[in-house]
Amino acid sequence: MAVYDDREAFIPYRFNDLIQLCLQDGELPPDDQQTFQDFAHLLSNYYHVKFHHYAREILDNYAAFNPDRDTHAISEPTAAELEAMDERVVEKFRQVLKGANYIELSDEMLQQALNEKPLVDLKTNVDFQDFDRFLCFYRGDIFETVKLKKWVFWTEERELDILQRVVVLIRYKGPKHFEQRNIDLDEMKFIPGKMYVYLYKNVPKSDLELLFPNVQTSMTLKDQLLFGIPAIGAAIPAILRVLPQLLLVVSVILFLTIGPPDIDELQADEEDVQNLLPVLLAVASLTMALGGLAFKQYSQYQNKRIKFQKKVTDTLFFRNIATNASVFSSLINAAQDEECKEVILVYYHLLTHPKPLTPDQLDDEIEQWLDSHFGIQLDFDIKTPLRSLETLRGGPENKPLLSYDEDGHCQVVPLEEAQQIIDWVWDRIFDYANSL
Repeated sequence: MAVYDDREAFIPYRFNDLIQLCLQDGELPPDDQQTFQDFAHLLSNYYHVKFHHYAREILDNYAAFNPDRDTHAISEPTAAELEAMDERVVEKFRQVLKGANYIELSDEMLQQALNEKPLVDLKTNVDFQDFDRFLCFYRGDIFETVKLKKWVFWTEERELDILQRVVVLIRYKGPKHFEQRNIDLDEMKFIPGKMYVYLYKNVPKSDLELLFPNVQTSMTLKDQLLFGIPAIGAAIPAILRVLPQLLLVVSVILFLTIGPPDIDELQADEEDVQNLLPVLLAVASLTMALGGLAFKQYSQYQNKRIKFQKKVTDTLFFRNIATNASVFSSLINAAQDEECKEVILVYYHLLTHPKPLTPDQLDDEIEQWLDSHFGIQLDFDIKTPLRSLETLRGGPENKPLLSYDEDGHCQVVPLEEAQQIIDWVWDRIFDYANSL
């Protein structure tokens, strides 16, 4: 069995389309094609009920953390109950994400992405100390070359590392954490203690910080230098020029506060007094010039912040697929669809292949079939569908859909028998009548 570190396991076809691709392959006899479709759809209905239990368990535990909740709670959970509910949400959600063939973004990959230069030239910071829980998963890592407008007639080409799907789960710390930091709770964009879940599409890695509600912006080193160096450079010669006359300013202050000072002790002559007014005017002019320069640099920085906020708004609006409770529903459907596709591919190839196959041979066979027929290169997950087919069993003999011979080859029951087993399992999902 080949292992591909640069491939993902996601099958980029809808379940119904994949059934049609199997039928168009021409390996199934015409008389079996309708039976195969019926078997596949019955299998899909079974998994729909199975994954419905995932949805119920996750959403029941998520209700206490849902910032969009519009129903009343009978009683508020204790702190210990909240932590247990949090654990159940995260544990089941991880299972769903892996079933949907998402990959967890490691801490190293996340820090590398956050350290990349963003498209808007600003320094950004995300304080992970605000989080009690943080998860980030992705699916689809591609590279695209885009053109970025730099000046009026100049564009720059840049290759972006884009994540086609990104899931972010954040549970914020409680109100006390933010009160201790003297943060006004009314001005925050999120509710402390709640859990926010987002599903986005086509997010450049360099823009991952846009997905965090607590992202902060500040001047880059370049902005700070442009803001500070001209002012310092212009101020130094002005100070050196004014320094001889500062003695007169001191004398005026002393005169107004403690009485007339001894002018001889101040060592000021008539020429100094005559030159004082032009110097003061020069200082005022220089101050106004420096103030104008500082205001210009600060305005440019504010314009960058406005562009950054617009980019955040565009990302949250145009790239957002689902938020909070709807994310769980969307991803549970995706996980259900992925498992159905994997199971039907395994069953189809074992049913139509002329020779018995071991699990490793079957894995390679499916990957080669997808590549040669449709140009799809992926790292097929063979373990999950084999385990699912072994688990599906029924009939008087409690026969499984898949078993192994003494040499470790996979064997599936014929199509009509497989349909009967699924029908037997389906009839006993809600087996209340037989329990009487």
